[in-house]
Amino acid sequence: MEETIRFKLNGKKKELQTDPANTLIWVLRNELGLTGTKWGCGTGFCGACTVLVDDEPVRSCSVPVSDIAGKKVTTIEGLEKNGKLHPVQQAFVDHEALQCGFCTPGMILTTVSFLKKNPSPTKDEIIEALDENLCRCTAHVRIIDAVLDASGKMKGGK
Repeated sequence: MEETIRFKLNGKKKELQTDPANTLIWVLRNELGLTGTKWGCGTGFCGACTVLVDDEPVRSCSVPVSDIAGKKVTTIEGLEKNGKLHPVQQAFVDHEALQCGFCTPGMILTTVSFLKKNPSPTKDEIIEALDENLCRCTAHVRIIDAVLDASGKMKGGK
């Protein structure tokens, strides 16, 4: 049985008629056409499906859409503003930290949330923060460099 789910998606109010048991990833991808969120393991382990819910990283493959009612959801598509990439997105591009790109949306969204809480992370803190987001392409060094660069730029650095 369908219900009306109201929430904010990428800064805009959204009202959706859907089965409340549908997972957030399938609603985003299939009902709303936002395909930046990737289906990986389907068990919440790999992090490819990570989105932000009220600025916290959440595995969208494990969350029923009913759980986001009244909340703010940000997908990778919602980070860019007025044609300009978010500093984390730009740093991933600049450091070629997106080899195949499959894990990238989850890595970027996890990083955005992490840098809001820790704007001056150490390399070890970055490794710990991204530990549960898997990258099979071994772009780890470039990802860490991108996060360090984004941190500096978000604090008003170069």
